[in-house]
Amino acid sequence: MEGELSIVRLVLEASLLVKAVMLILIIASIASWALIFRKRAVIRAASRSAEDFEDRFWSGGNLAEIYARVGSSEEADGGMERIFRAGFREFSRMRKQGAAADAQVEASQRAMRISLSREEDDLEAHLPFLATVGSTSPYIGLFGTVWGIMNSFRALGVQQQATLTTVAPGIAEALIATALGLFAAIPAVIGYNRYASSVERLCSRYETFMEEFISILQRHAHTQAAQQKSREA
Repeated sequence: MEGELSIVRLVLEASLLVKAVMLILIIASIASWALIFRKRAVIRAASRSAEDFEDRFWSGGNLAEIYARVGSSEEADGGMERIFRAGFREFSRMRKQGAAADAQVEASQRAMRISLSREEDDLEAHLPFLATVGSTSPYIGLFGTVWGIMNSFRALGVQQQATLTTVAPGIAEALIATALGLFAAIPAVIGYNRYASSVERLCSRYETFMEEFISILQRHAHTQAAQQKSREA
């Protein structure tokens, strides 16, 4: 208990600049942890949604029926659902306009690429903040460390006899600033590396589905074109 009170006292008695450094690091740490938990929930929800939609999509059924179910779903849409919806909606629109088979597929592919880009932006949102906190917090803490040690030397310079009591407060506040810098940086770096990897895997999963779906649309478009030619002949 005395150790805890001494640390609190050292923080309260620190110089104004070191207090500002500590406050910045504490705010950065709180924001990082809040973002880590939020991003964890977002990525988990996106992964579950992708698994559910893939199960429904590959279980069979007409594409139009799947599109109707996805469009009328009351649950929150997932990234893969939005990509499918964008692609099939554009494919249907071009088919109604009587476009060629290749034009239908190309238009659908462009629509899905745009939707995929939006999903990537949403998943990667705020990750640069974690990277910034992880890379800059140790240096911010180091700045507080240097300032605290400078205070110790200044206090030592005005004393005729050097004692531990003279230099201890400055060194202690310097070490606290260093510890806060590491406390803010380490979780941010771990969170960024983990979630950046998760986002990359999820986006790769989206791209794989998109390529498979484009292949299906190509078969549908060319089959319909061949049937139409046979009817006209």
